[in-house]
Parts: sequence; structure tokens; C-alpha cells
Amino acid sequence: MQNTLTLYATMAAIGFYLGTAAYLYSQIRSKQSIKQNPWLIALTLLPIILHFFSVQHTLFHPHGIQLDLFNATSLILLVINLLIVISGIKKPLHTLFVFLFPLSALLLLTGTISPIQTTTDNSVNNEILTHALLSILAYSLFIIATLQAVLLAYQNHQIKNKNPNGFISALPPLQTMEALLFELLWFGEILLTIAILTGFVFVEDVFAQQLVHKTVFTLMAWVIYAVLLWGRHIRGWRGNTALRLTLGGFCFLMLAYFGSKFVLEVLLQ
Repeated sequence: MQNTLTLYATMAAIGFYLGTAAYLYSQIRSKQSIKQNPWLIALTLLPIILHFFSVQHTLFHPHGIQLDLFNATSLILLVINLLIVISGIKKPLHTLFVFLFPLSALLLLTGTISPIQTTTDNSVNNEILTHALLSILAYSLFIIATLQAVLLAYQNHQIKNKNPNGFISALPPLQTMEALLFELLWFGEILLTIAILTGFVFVEDVFAQQLVHKTVFTLMAWVIYAVLLWGRHIRGWRGNTALRLTLGGFCFLMLAYFGSKFVLEVLLQ
């Protein structure tokens, strides 16, 4: 019965993700402004709720939370989507759903067709769970910031070439997009700093063989983001410099988390 309900929730989440993304894309194509309202909030929240219901039976176990590669990726996408819904009440983030909702649907579909099995015991205690959730929040904010940086670069390129298409005309002004990017980066860096500190406090040996790559890549990402934020504050860095450093930090962060999990849970199994 539980598996049947989970399958229904998964298929419904996929349908609503794709349907909502198609609706938002059609609004952008027709050059209509997308305003946050109760109806739009409900439309974007519904697939997120269904998504959570579809993964919760594999996420939660009697001994803790099972944070394997698939569950961690799914949880991060959930957090990203939820953060955008909440932040979108006051900030212009709706266009990001055009990319994120199809990606969320693809992840759910992949998990349904070919569910990922792992024999690694990833159940965690409360201290490690705190560290993991802080990390997930930080990663989610940096993923949103990376998407924002790519959109900003594309918007700037199109405006410079005097080719503002329907998608670009639906975006907020460059100054607003840029201010939002650095706001996301600041919040992400603060959360990543706390996550790193809790890792050193709660994890017995952060430089153990299975964790050393994750620790080193995470610290490198932290340094890159710190340099970017320093450059922005002191020297007014923007444009391509901000984009390159944002993408650089993102690559190291993804190698730290997803790269480590992929090697440990897929290649070494």
C-alpha cells in the first residue's frame, strides 16, 4: 500500500513539476510578468510537497536519516525549490523554476525507473545530522546562486548585443539580479562556515581517508567564495569575474559532496 501511494505521489510530483515549468515558460515566452500570488505559491508548493512524500519512505529509517547519493540529491533539490518559493515572495526568483522543476522531475523519474541501491550504512546521529543539514542548506543556496550567476551573465550578454528576447525581458533589471546574487552568496558562505565548524566539532576525524577529499574540496570552495565576497566588498568585482569565481566555487563544492558520494557509493561498491 505504501509503495503504491509513493508511486502515485511520485508520478503526480513529476506531472506538476513539468506542468508548472511549462506554464512559467509560456508566461516568459509571451513576455508576461510573473507576479507572486497565493495561486502561484500553491502551484509551486504542490509538487514540492508531493516530492517530499515520494522520498520520505526511503529518507527516514528507524535508526536515523539515510543520506545516500540519491536521497541527498533529492533532498537538496527539495530544499532549493522550497527556498525559492519562500524567497520568491519578495525576490524575483520565479524564472529559476523553469530549470529546476524539469530537473526535479527527471531525478524522480530516474529514481522510479531505476532506483539506486546502496549497501552503505549512512544512518546518522543527531550531531552529524545537524552538520549534514547545515551543509545541505549551504549547498542549496550556492546552487541557487550559481543559477542566478548564469542567468545574470546571459542577461548581460544579450543586453550588450542589443538582443533582449522574451526571456530576458521577463527578468528583473541587472542591478537587482546582481544584488540578489551576492545576497545569496553571503548567506551561503555564512552557512558553509557554520557547517565546516560543526564538521570539525562533531566528526571524529574530518581528514580520515573517506573524508579527506570532501574536506579539502569544501575548504577550497570556501576560500574561493570568501575571495569573491572580499573582492566584491573592497574592489567592486562584478560581471565575468564574479561569474568565474562563483562557478569555480560551485565546482569544488559539487566535487566535495556529490563527487565523494558517487565514488564511495557507486564506483567502490
